[in-house]
Amino acid sequence: MTTGDWHIPPDLLERYLDGTLDPVGVMSVEAHLVRCGRCRTAVPADEGWLAASWERIAAEVTAPRPPLAERLLRGAGVPGHLARLLAATPALSRAWAAAVAAALGFAVAAAHLAEHGLLAFLTLAPVLPTAGIALAYGRRIDPAHETYAATPMAGAPLLLVRSVAVLLTALALTALAVPLLPAATMPPVAWAWLLPALALTSGCLALATRVPLPLAAVALCGGWLSAVTAVGAVTDDRTLPFRPAAQVLYGCAAALLTLVLYVRRHRLDPALEPR
Repeated sequence: MTTGDWHIPPDLLERYLDGTLDPVGVMSVEAHLVRCGRCRTAVPADEGWLAASWERIAAEVTAPRPPLAERLLRGAGVPGHLARLLAATPALSRAWAAAVAAALGFAVAAAHLAEHGLLAFLTLAPVLPTAGIALAYGRRIDPAHETYAATPMAGAPLLLVRSVAVLLTALALTALAVPLLPAATMPPVAWAWLLPALALTSGCLALATRVPLPLAAVALCGGWLSAVTAVGAVTDDRTLPFRPAAQVLYGCAAALLTLVLYVRRHRLDPALEPR
């Protein structure tokens, strides 16, 4: 029979509406309803549900396209809610990334022009992630801080998520700067900044379980710069802090401080109120 010759019997329609019809019957009824306006009028509709459904569809269709940063993060496998969280303050991230790029540009230029320029690069590069983490969270820094403060991600979870993002961004930018160093630079020497950077980053977060985060960052960055300068002055060997033995110490320190951070993670308070 054609659609015009056959319509859903009342008993079949009643079973369909009360949910007792088998799946095959449901599929057949719904296939007929798509083509038959007369039978569709016999199906009661929830006007409130229809209106809400259309509103959700319209909101989805007219929603602005996610920013490029969020799309890239999602493409890299970052969960949608974290990708949106990280991309929610683009002005903050752009300003910090520009500052890191400028610092790296000066360091690369110094490596080409100054006698000890490579050592300046190796000394500066490790502090960039730590400085970025100090600027990753706070009511005086983040314009959306009050909004985030009312969410479950406020506090330490958001700080840790942003710290990972800052660390990876700084490491990526620094890695891109390494090929721009003088051609005579040996690859192992050019990468001697990596383990100190990881040690300073993990140390900053671990120390932030005791003192405010900005103070932890300033103390560690200042300590690092002072230690490198002092070792070079005392031993008359400016490369000593970047030799293999020192790299082993940095690696061990990074692992130990990461463990300390994990154990004391519940005491991490980025709201400048250490407990």
